[in-house]
Amino acid sequence: MQKRFPSLSGYGVTWSANKRIAIVALGITALLVIAATAAWITGRGEQDQSHNTPSQESSSSPSEAAPQPAAGSGSVPKPPQIAEPVAFAKAAAAMLWSYDTRDASRDQQLAGMHAWMTKETKYADWPSVSGQVPAPLLWSRMADQDQHATGTVTEGYYPGAFKQALAEDPSAITEAYIYVVTVNGKQHIEWKKGGGGAEERAVTLAVQCRPNHDCRLAALAPSVTQ
Repeated sequence: MQKRFPSLSGYGVTWSANKRIAIVALGITALLVIAATAAWITGRGEQDQSHNTPSQESSSSPSEAAPQPAAGSGSVPKPPQIAEPVAFAKAAAAMLWSYDTRDASRDQQLAGMHAWMTKETKYADWPSVSGQVPAPLLWSRMADQDQHATGTVTEGYYPGAFKQALAEDPSAITEAYIYVVTVNGKQHIEWKKGGGGAEERAVTLAVQCRPNHDCRLAALAPSVTQ
């Protein structure tokens, strides 16, 4: 029986508790303490260097800080023109759960994902998103097996903590317009010689949807699912 290689979406779940809390703060705290959120984002680079040294499986590196669209995006779809947070988050989750090592290099995968990010850098946590892509050696091994996956979404909703924060202070969101959305679904994976399978997936995303603008992805917050 052929060995299955790790899926794309399995990466990023081994972050430290501090990192997870920081990512959650990007979305939920944006409603309650916008100024504090902005201050955290400004100092995030120093915090990452001192407390979050990437492991061997991490895909983050200086060269991946801002992948160039000129590299192409391979099989990664372009971000849709959607202005509703839940609908956009569902599309973003399907994108994150989908990849094709037959049609996209690792650099193309990163470039395609980066196109979904908000251009407002103080709200964008690119490492939390790029951390979903395997390290170069593992991506190469996956490509050797023609591994590819398709994500399907079953539901998307605002977590209870976000809805409560929004109810307590509806006007707070008007600073950054960052919404927190949890998406559930399935990832169907295939590889050479008929290998394949399906796995349940759940992810919580912070998406920015300013009025009269299409939504964009701000961060992944994998520890918030309720």
